Amino acid sequence: MTAASMQFTALKNGKKIALLVLCIVLFVIAVDDTVLNLALPDIAGSLNSSATQLLWIVDVYLLVVATLQITFGAVGDRYGRKRLLQAGLIVFGLGSAGAALATSTDLLILFRIVMGLGAAIMMPSTLSILTDIFREPKERAKAIASWSSVFSIGAGFGPVIGGYLLSGLGWPVVFYLNMPIVVVGLIGSHYFLPESVGHSEFKLNGLSILLSTGGLVLLVYAIISAGEVGWLTTEVLVAFAATAAVLSGFVLWERKAKTNMFPLEFFKNRSFSGATIALTLSSFALMGTMFFFSQYFQSVQGYSPLEAGLCMVPLNVFVIIFTMYSVKVDDKIGSKLTVSIGLIAIGLGMLLFGATAAITTPYLVSVVVQFFIAVGLGFVMSPGTNVIMNSIPESRAGVGSAMNDTTRQIGGALGIAVLGSLVNSVYVAKIGASQTISALPVQVGLHVQNSLQAALISAAELPAATAAQVVFEAKEAFLSGLCESVLIASVILFAAAAINMVVLPKRTIRHDAVQR
Repeated sequence: MTAASMQFTALKNGKKIALLVLCIVLFVIAVDDTVLNLALPDIAGSLNSSATQLLWIVDVYLLVVATLQITFGAVGDRYGRKRLLQAGLIVFGLGSAGAALATSTDLLILFRIVMGLGAAIMMPSTLSILTDIFREPKERAKAIASWSSVFSIGAGFGPVIGGYLLSGLGWPVVFYLNMPIVVVGLIGSHYFLPESVGHSEFKLNGLSILLSTGGLVLLVYAIISAGEVGWLTTEVLVAFAATAAVLSGFVLWERKAKTNMFPLEFFKNRSFSGATIALTLSSFALMGTMFFFSQYFQSVQGYSPLEAGLCMVPLNVFVIIFTMYSVKVDDKIGSKLTVSIGLIAIGLGMLLFGATAAITTPYLVSVVVQFFIAVGLGFVMSPGTNVIMNSIPESRAGVGSAMNDTTRQIGGALGIAVLGSLVNSVYVAKIGASQTISALPVQVGLHVQNSLQAALISAAELPAATAAQVVFEAKEAFLSGLCESVLIASVILFAAAAINMVVLPKRTIRHDAVQR
């Protein structure tokens, strides 16, 4: 921190204002994530996007963020975290404007890449600046809990606002919604955020970036393609082989390179590695499931975008409550038990959803599901993040923050790809075996097979009796894949809880305190 910045944050309300600005920056990303999921059915209808393309619209953003955050975290440590945060906001805003104006699915995917670049630039700075400002352990834990809660607030109010706007203005509005928040973030960061720097020996490792990005993109391509053409097709097997080759090259290069993109020495710390495993696997299960949550409410149960947004509000209200409460729980029973309880709670919520999801399932059941998931998220995300940030030196806070976010994004990207691919493959198989769909004209049948949203659009042009049967079978096919994927996600979460109990220490001692 500069001397002026230290004077500012020493003021009575200086730290609170700085935290508010950081939370506003985080809010724009949270709103974008949840509103986009709500807009997917509208995007599919407007741009004629296939189920595979819908996966890419969401996943390509996560991949860019995941592969570039560590690099920009290190850049921020050396050249200034505030500067990077402001640059990221500008890029994110430009990407949002381009996405809103996109006239095809391919263009939308392109501008989602730009938005991912902006998020990758600014995300590490939010948490690293926060940990630089709030240095006392209990104060830092509360600040991180607030930071985590804001993500939930954005996720909660985003769908409601977006659902209202979607009802009258269409899907581009979900990207225009980012613009005023970006402007507020830029003004607030300019006037109220301190500059913050740390480790100063960073050198760009271009080959590591290329290999890691290429490897993850190939992996996700192989997984998503498997859901469309089959897991044992030549195309998919070649893609998996290429993935193994590129990622092996990345590991070998990282071992030899003087400047590592991914500081593997952090994983020698059991607190860091244990919390990372918990956050990655919980993100895998959660993001893969939440991708379909809004589609379930809209396309299966028939809610409007606004109603679907309101349906998901309880989840986010509960998350805010339990995220703040997790600070007391963590202080009383330690991170190991707190995070493990959280993982089990999410798993129970997923298990209940997989066992009860149907066309006519009462909404109250969904509220109970959201309660379990919210308890788990509150007990995993904030304590897990706090463990990671306390286990690394403050001079490397930018890299540590980026690694914290990167592992979540990788878990989320793979979760959407794997679980989404499973839903798609089950849907395609069920539709392909349907005698009702087989009796339709060829082009109509292919359109129905494209996605659930495409099936609903096609059914509107069919005779009433045939349309009702097509809609019913398409919804049942989608639900079969969704329930199967959710049950797999619950098993992964229970496994993550078991791993966490073995790896994560009961309590984490702050790294800099150990050094002193």
